[in-house]
Amino acid sequence: MSDIIKQKIWKIITSHTSADEAQWLQQKASSTPIDLMTAFVAAPRFLTKKIIDTSDAEKASLKPEIRGFSVDGWSLVRLSRVWLLTQLDPSDQEEYVKNIETLFDTAEMNELVALYSALPVLSYPDRWLFRATDAVRSNMGFVFDAIALHNPYPEKYFSELAWNQLVLKTIFNDKPIHFIEGLDNRSNEKLAVTLSDFAHERWAASRSVPAQVWRLVGKFLNQALLADMQHLFDSEQEDDRKAAALACAESAFPSANYLLAKYTELEKSVKTGALTWADLEN
Repeated sequence: MSDIIKQKIWKIITSHTSADEAQWLQQKASSTPIDLMTAFVAAPRFLTKKIIDTSDAEKASLKPEIRGFSVDGWSLVRLSRVWLLTQLDPSDQEEYVKNIETLFDTAEMNELVALYSALPVLSYPDRWLFRATDAVRSNMGFVFDAIALHNPYPEKYFSELAWNQLVLKTIFNDKPIHFIEGLDNRSNEKLAVTLSDFAHERWAASRSVPAQVWRLVGKFLNQALLADMQHLFDSEQEDDRKAAALACAESAFPSANYLLAKYTELEKSVKTGALTWADLEN
């Protein structure tokens, strides 16, 4: 865990706390592991529960340290809890892991949110893989969001199977998949096929499919998946047609290029950059 990231998180905290709040946190930072863990739990009693509105400079300051790591929209309590965890001494791995596992085992929902949010800044990242994949199965929406959205840990450490499960559950829960860090980097053929099956089930039930889903399919288009693109081009929904155009444009499959060429206005919009996946984000 880099001292730089600790310092940058602390700088954000101090710009959003009172003198008394900052003093309380500083006192706890230099205490024993047990006191730090107690402070993690007790934080809402000593800190305001306001949401932090980070400046552009504060957002930018974290990016060079951990790609994709963001604290935007966090509460002061959540951010302070993450910072308190960075103060635990990692030199004794077993003791360090035991202390954090104890917090996981006894945590209520908001504490779990902070713990999963902290995964990118904790030492021994491989030791938290079971906890992280377990969070994907959580029925607590805020806990799932903490691991799935704006969290760079899954991209770096999840297996393909675990990654695909995370993406699929995000879609099933009608969450915005473009908030998943590394979404395009971790796209894969198995996921593309599964998403096609998912779309067929939805269409058979006369239900729609989020247009963003198709951003994960374009690189893997084949003859079977191309039929899905034709279905989208034939849709009455404009976003479906845009998604088909974008997916076909990303494909190296010649038939996809031929199909896109039939829809000249959409092809032009994609090739000129007037249409991107960002236009389908909501």
